[in-house]
Amino acid sequence: MKAFMHAKPHGPAMRSLLQWCDEAALVHWEQAGAELPTWQEAHRRIQQEGRPSKVYHPSVAHTAFTIPAPR
Repeated sequence: MKAFMHAKPHGPAMRSLLQWCDEAALVHWEQAGAELPTWQEAHRRIQQEGRPSKVYHPSVAHTAFTIPAPR
């Protein structure tokens, strides 16, 4: 995951996150197997264990750390 974080295109894009985004968040967890989590599980984890990323122009939702549930 760290290799992906720093490689193109993710790494260079993330360096512009502060300017480009008004909402951003992250969460770290270890997945027991290779199976991807459901969107609902990812949403639950980011709401309960995640944190907002720093952005220069945060929205009201970002400041309140409110992330809409996936559809």
